[in-house]
Amino acid sequence: MCGITGAWTASRGRQEDLELALLNATDLLRHRGPDDYGIWIDREQGIFLGHRRLSIVDLSPTGHQPMLSQSGKHCIVFNGEIYNYIELRQFLMGQGYHFQGESDTEVLLSLYEYEGIEFIQRLQGMFAFAIWDGFLRRLILARDRAGKKPLYYTFSDDSISFSSEINA
Repeated sequence: MCGITGAWTASRGRQEDLELALLNATDLLRHRGPDDYGIWIDREQGIFLGHRRLSIVDLSPTGHQPMLSQSGKHCIVFNGEIYNYIELRQFLMGQGYHFQGESDTEVLLSLYEYEGIEFIQRLQGMFAFAIWDGFLRRLILARDRAGKKPLYYTFSDDSISFSSEINA
């Protein structure tokens, strides 16, 4: 179990409030991921991502999140497990991708970078994640078909916020 949280806003005036809210929300998820903690903020694009990690698949620091793509254009926070990630990793390696570690998170991000949003159809597992596409300026929120991993979200006039738990 991990915890993800984040927000995107079109309003520059709300950024300081969102940064503080992100820090607080990520702290509220401490019990979901005691092994690691991370935040990633891109003020220019108005995106704020936070993660609490419970290390299961890749215990090394290469599984740290939020995780940037090889191109540096995309960022992910992920909770769950992708059962077919080894098969997907081998496919991507055949397409010329190289991996820093052994995490399913890195495979997810690389698969998104390779196939775009359609990659979701290839996933087998239980998951909730957010991907920021800095090239398209798009926030993608997704969870598995059965809804095994929680993902709550709310909209306001100029922003969206999300988290693994409603209290965060």
